[in-house]
Amino acid sequence: ADSCCLIRISKKTCGFNKTRTVVLAYSGGLDTSCILVWLKEQGYDVITFLVFKLAFHVHTCTRVKQVFIEDVRAEFVEDFIWPALQANAIYEDRYLLGTAIARPCIARKLVEIARREGAQFISHGATGKGNDQIRFELSCYALYPEVKVRLQIPEFYNRFKGRKDLMEYAQKHGIPVPVSPKAPWSMDANLMHISYESGILENPKQHAPADLYMMTKNPEDSPNSADVLEIEFKNGVPIKVVDVKQGTSKSSPLDIFSYLNLIGGNHGVGRIDIVENRFIGMKSRGIYETPGGTILLKAHLDIETFTMDKEVRRIKQGLGIKFSELVYNGFWYSPECEFVRHCINKSQENVEGKVQLSIFKGQVYILGRESPKSLYNEELVSMDVQGDYDPCDASGFIRINAVRLREHHRLQGLSATKN
Repeated sequence: ADSCCLIRISKKTCGFNKTRTVVLAYSGGLDTSCILVWLKEQGYDVITFLVFKLAFHVHTCTRVKQVFIEDVRAEFVEDFIWPALQANAIYEDRYLLGTAIARPCIARKLVEIARREGAQFISHGATGKGNDQIRFELSCYALYPEVKVRLQIPEFYNRFKGRKDLMEYAQKHGIPVPVSPKAPWSMDANLMHISYESGILENPKQHAPADLYMMTKNPEDSPNSADVLEIEFKNGVPIKVVDVKQGTSKSSPLDIFSYLNLIGGNHGVGRIDIVENRFIGMKSRGIYETPGGTILLKAHLDIETFTMDKEVRRIKQGLGIKFSELVYNGFWYSPECEFVRHCINKSQENVEGKVQLSIFKGQVYILGRESPKSLYNEELVSMDVQGDYDPCDASGFIRINAVRLREHHRLQGLSATKN
């Protein structure tokens, strides 16, 4: 979500027909670049909505008469990344949902444009085997129930069996795309992360090429001295980041996240290589880079544990897992996800304070923390001061908890005797 553009064919010069108008979620990659031309071949007037780096879209601009640019980076951070951070959102213990969390943001703008332009159709470049067609379409149907999708149809899949067919089509029509037979993997890039799939990566044993990564340095090539940061949180979201060595700070949500991406990327933080379970039932191999998100997750986990009641946090952990599954599966705009987000937001009211950490050679190290709402009682926990605690109370506490264990093992002993 680096930037957003609306590129629209001029109504005056192209005879704009609202009954044949489709809004395309356009990334500039292989799929959507070909889909754009294919839709025009099918007789559609195309409105393309871009959420990507503009350099990839020069060829598109030559095909249209008007360009509208709209920056949504700040709302992407505040409305989508921050709620995911509050939830400690991780899918299957490792994936920080960089692609999944961007889809409802894109879909919201996609629908806004479709409604404003009176378009009856939307389209996207997501493969029929993946998760993103589900995320895009569920979001669009939730926000614009009357809309129709112009992609998951036999005419398209009979024409394009795979990425090889798309690359041949691009070459035939003079469409420049950021892939080649030597580097045929599919990429999704936004402010939060970059993902890589397909091509040689479909063999889960195949190591990723060293030159694959675009957002992070190889940790072996990263600086030989650590960056030390202090991140301040309020209501579970960062409000300030201070570079301790440089004496500089960032305070807007977009500036904070962008700066952490820069620091994390420079140290090779946030690389993962995983096989995950797609919503539709198949496993897929994906490689992800999420530098800023990884730093924030470590810091948030630390300040949350420091300030949140044990039992509240236990319940909140379950809600975080549920939130992650809902986002991964495309249900951001569902009533259950709205309810879970409300509960998680409530849990963050006292998640406030500062976390000091160092970033070095692909790792994030917590150094210390402080908070005006800390539940940590130094005197109570100290091994040198008894404080308001009677150690004798522990004996009764232990005996009560031992009742269940004694009874369980008594039964096991009886069972062994009978056998």
